[in-house]
Amino acid sequence: MKPIFYHSTNNKNERVNFETALLDGMASDYGLYMMARSDIPKLSHEQIKDMKNMSYAQIAFQVLNPFLGSEIPEDKLKELLNDAYKEDRIPTKVQHITGKTHIMWLTQGPTYSFKDYAARFFARALNYFLGKRGLKRTVVVATSGDTGGAVADALYGLANVDNIVFFPRGSISEGQRRQMTTLKDNIYAFEVNGDFDVCQALAKNLLGDKEFFEKVFGDKDNATSANSISIGRLLPQAVYPFFAYSRVAEDGEPMIASIPSGNFGDMMGTVIAKEMGLPISKIICGVNENTEFPEFLETGQYIVKPSKKSPSSAMNVSNPSNLARLIDFYGGHIFDERDNITKKVLKQGVIDKMPDMDAIRKDIFSVGVDNPHHYKTMKEVYEKYGVILDPHGAVGWKTLEIFLKGNHDKLAVVYETADPGKFPIDVKKAIGITPELPSGMKKQAKSEERIHTIESEPEQTKEGLKLSDAQIQEAKSKIKDIFS
Repeated sequence: MKPIFYHSTNNKNERVNFETALLDGMASDYGLYMMARSDIPKLSHEQIKDMKNMSYAQIAFQVLNPFLGSEIPEDKLKELLNDAYKEDRIPTKVQHITGKTHIMWLTQGPTYSFKDYAARFFARALNYFLGKRGLKRTVVVATSGDTGGAVADALYGLANVDNIVFFPRGSISEGQRRQMTTLKDNIYAFEVNGDFDVCQALAKNLLGDKEFFEKVFGDKDNATSANSISIGRLLPQAVYPFFAYSRVAEDGEPMIASIPSGNFGDMMGTVIAKEMGLPISKIICGVNENTEFPEFLETGQYIVKPSKKSPSSAMNVSNPSNLARLIDFYGGHIFDERDNITKKVLKQGVIDKMPDMDAIRKDIFSVGVDNPHHYKTMKEVYEKYGVILDPHGAVGWKTLEIFLKGNHDKLAVVYETADPGKFPIDVKKAIGITPELPSGMKKQAKSEERIHTIESEPEQTKEGLKLSDAQIQEAKSKIKDIFS
């Protein structure tokens, strides 16, 4: 099978295989690993049609084997995927709602979030390669809500992996926090004084500091990432649009995919699926009040502003990491300008080569949903169809309705990305009913937490909060104390 290589979005000459990209997490120049658009494998109409009678794990094999077959033997890949996507552990349902509109419930995994799908594959693939090499790694991750819990659960107890996860103080729910802080063992959860962008900047800073990991762990390559900056998180997100299509397709009719989007991993996975040959007529990228991307599509100017808080908390991202991959895919280049010495970000989202904007606009529709419409949409969907959405799913639904102008006459699937029980306050505010807390979270609600903290203040700038030198030093000091 032809090997596929992954280049840095900041340096096309840096090309590595999947194993290296997975273990490194991020390219040496703070770029993200991405395959060339021309190298993305194609699936035939017959292959896609045959998925109708396949399980999720079987579909995942059909999608991922063309990428990984030269590095993971077929029997081993099947074993990894069958373990990751056991039907009794992570069931997937596509529900017809009205007209030709459906909801794909990616919400019944161990942490009740769509992040479980990518995290479970990532953890098993990472463990496979580490075991093959006899290595140990520290996975560094930032979370705006669901990523941390999903990654922590997937990595929990693995012999070859430690996990450091940064989450923003006061910006995630108690249930989301407890999914990270009650595990303990090899999971180290850090509460950071700042927003998600500060957490993400801190994770990237550490991942790029080879000297620090050499000093603390004796291995400059000890750190890797499980954020959606990891290629191991991106690739499995190309699977669920194929699964959705296999459950709703009729006679090859193209499908609209409406995706609530934060760091753009789920959206980018769907872009890859479309390039592989999946009949997708439009990708709808719904955001909340952080509207940098739809404004970019409208004006051609990308301007990063302070991130805003919305009920769809996991989407409170003003500068999505995977935008670098999207712009690379369409022939452009975006990067964060950094200080040559400290490597701190001086300016986010600098585009020095514009992508093909006409092509992006043809493939992708994007619009923001303001905070009041989160609640209004949840109320309307419940009253019309008896369906309880979480705030993120409400964004996916609302943006689809905006695109369809209220007519559900085209084949469409909305991604529902988190169990409504994870957001009881917001759901009750919208529909007057408190959703039931998922069973696993009921247990964690009574468990003891272990929380490490980064108390140092972030920098206050006109663009919003920025990671400070004091936060970097405090994080390094505390990590050194934990692992010394």
